[in-house]
Order: sequence, then C-alpha cells, then structure tokens
Amino acid sequence: MAKIPMKTPLVEMDGDEMTRIIWKMIKDILLIPYVDLKTEYYDLGLEYRNKTNDRVTFDSAEATKKYGVAVKCATITPNAARMTEYDLKEMWKSPNGTIRAILDGTVFRTPIIVKGITPYIPTWTKPITIARHAYGDVYKNTEMQVAEGSKCELVCTDKDGNETRQLIHDFNGTDGIIQGLHNTDKSISSFARSCFNFALDTKQDLWFATKDTISKKYDHRFKDIFAEIFENEYKEKFDAAGIEYFYTLIDDAVARVVRSDGGYIWACKNYDGDVMSDMVATAYGSLAMMTSVLVSPEGVYEYEAAHGTVQRHYYKYLKGETTSTNSVATLFAWTGALRKRGELDGLTELSDFADKLEKATIQTIEEGVMTGDLYLLSSLENKQKVDTETFLKEVAVRLEKLL
Repeated sequence: MAKIPMKTPLVEMDGDEMTRIIWKMIKDILLIPYVDLKTEYYDLGLEYRNKTNDRVTFDSAEATKKYGVAVKCATITPNAARMTEYDLKEMWKSPNGTIRAILDGTVFRTPIIVKGITPYIPTWTKPITIARHAYGDVYKNTEMQVAEGSKCELVCTDKDGNETRQLIHDFNGTDGIIQGLHNTDKSISSFARSCFNFALDTKQDLWFATKDTISKKYDHRFKDIFAEIFENEYKEKFDAAGIEYFYTLIDDAVARVVRSDGGYIWACKNYDGDVMSDMVATAYGSLAMMTSVLVSPEGVYEYEAAHGTVQRHYYKYLKGETTSTNSVATLFAWTGALRKRGELDGLTELSDFADKLEKATIQTIEEGVMTGDLYLLSSLENKQKVDTETFLKEVAVRLEKLL
C-alpha cells in the first residue's frame, strides 16, 4: 500500500535510556512502513542536552509553538548520581518542566483500559483523567540551604520600589532549608479554561482540589480564579451539557476518588497532579498504560508517555539481556500526535491510521499477548509474555488486518 501522506511536520523530541530504544522500534515497526513520516527532530537525550547547555530543550518548545503538535519521548531529570554517570556540566532542570513553562499548558493524563486488567480499586470501571497544571510551583522553585542563626524573609518590591516583608523563619540553633514558589493569575486562568473546555469536549464532570484551608493566599488564589471563571463563562454551558464542576479540599477529593467509579476529570496543581497521576495510573494497573497530552491556551499539543525512562530495563538491555518493557504509553503518544496532526491538517487518513493502531494495540493485549508487567496483572486465561520487540511486531500483524 502507498504510505499515508503528511502535510505539516510533527516536532519529534527523542529521549533517554530504554524509552529511546523503544522509540526507534515503534518508528521502524509501526510508523515508517505505513506513514510518510515528517518530523522536525530534536535530541532531548541527556548527553545532547548537556552538550548544548540545554538549549535544545528550549528550541524544541519553540518549534512546538510553530508547528502546533509535538511528540516527546521520556527523558532523564538528573540528580546527583546522574551528574557523575553522565559527567554533566550542571544538574539540568526537568525538560518537561521547561517545556510546560514555555507552553503554559495543562497536562491531561488518562489511563488506557483493557479487558483482563482489573484496577486495584475494582469500583473504577471508567477512566479518571488527571488535569495537571503545568506551570510554576516546585518545578520553577528557588531554594537555599540556610545556616544556623539566619533570619529568612519573603521580600516583595513593587514597581515603585516599595518593599513588603514577611518573616519565613528564624533559624536559631539549627541549619535549615527554604524554598520559594510562584504562580501567575494568567497561568492559573489558562489552566482553569483548559480544564473547563476539556470537560465540555469530553462531557465529563470536573473536580478541582487544593488545600486552601492551610495555604490561605497561594492555594486560595487558585480556588477563587476557578470559581470566578466558571461562574462568568462556563456555568450555563455546563448546565446545558448536563455536567458538574465542584471544588473540594484535596484530602476530601482523595476520599471521593477512592469511593468513585471513575469517569470524570480531576484537576490538580502541578505537584499534586504529578503525584496523583502516578497513583491513578498504578491503581489502574500500570504507569505504562497512561496517556499524557499537554494542551496550551493557544491550542498547541505535546504528547508523551506518563512514565520515565525505565532505567532498570535499559541496564539489562546494555548487557545484552532480553527485556519485556511495556511500550503502550509511548506508542499512544505517537498515535495521539498523529491523530491531532491529521485533524489540524484535514488528513482523515492519518487520523484513521492512529485510531487503527490504537485498536490493534488493545486487541493484541486482549488476545493475550503482552509484556511482563501486564502479564502479572492480567486475569486472562490464555496469556503469553513476550519481549519488547515481539509485542510491537504482534501489534503490526493486527494492524495489517485493520488497514
């Protein structure tokens, strides 16, 4: 068959370790044989980020603004051990945090549900989508180690040079640490509108949760902005769609989530969303079965896997050992990006291909062929554990029948 054409390139952000290996396998086995793949390539592997002083990360984000759709492989956010392992110039910040800050988007993460994988919370029969604010908080923090005897203050200088000071802590008798966080009304408003629009598009209830009883200024600002935008711009639309928005404290939200059957969007601040999306993904069965898309207020989309670089499997791979790494979330990053590219460019054939590739992937698992993580979870009677590459080739067999 002739390859499916593309008009506009995708921004392709390559990554690290085992997911980088899987990235190439997906392209070679499931994409290049069927699609005349056009991408603008950026190597976000840690070695090249270090070589370019992380300039490549900023360039990839700007390219995403230009082309409107990106697909990203998992990347390493270095810690002290990685500094030594990769001989880094400095401890580069999270690429995801950098890209999210530049795009000022909201991350929506939704589990992929397949027959035979029962969530650890069996009442969860429908997906729970985590909407994660993708700007500020701890990911753009400023922090310091503080010597004993120091007095730390929060200082704000207004545009006229006037200072406002508030005591953080007197460090008497002990060393310590401090951290400064920020956010902006503009970004919080974009977050709110993205969540309300996504809820209307998917016809799902929207929950939002912070801890405003403790954080009476910072978290309360989120609560107030959401409430104001909802009342002024979205209440009538939600009523017409028959869906609900409500706010609650995050500890109450956790209790509600555990008792629910799913089927809604749970909006969280940046750090809360980071943690809760991993919790929800694990409870549904596997972090490798979680889609993730960053949506900017301008309608720019960046698709990625919700998990990391699978370091343990990569070290096995380097030793020549066979791995059985789940590639589904990375594969669905590609299908999400191709589908959106097709929608924006009016290429129905490209969007249909993405749908069929996802269907072939789900079909492969539900017919009992799966990687090791799902093999341990699946209740199917006739199931077979296969290695990373074999799974993708099995998907290709089913894809051929659908095309």
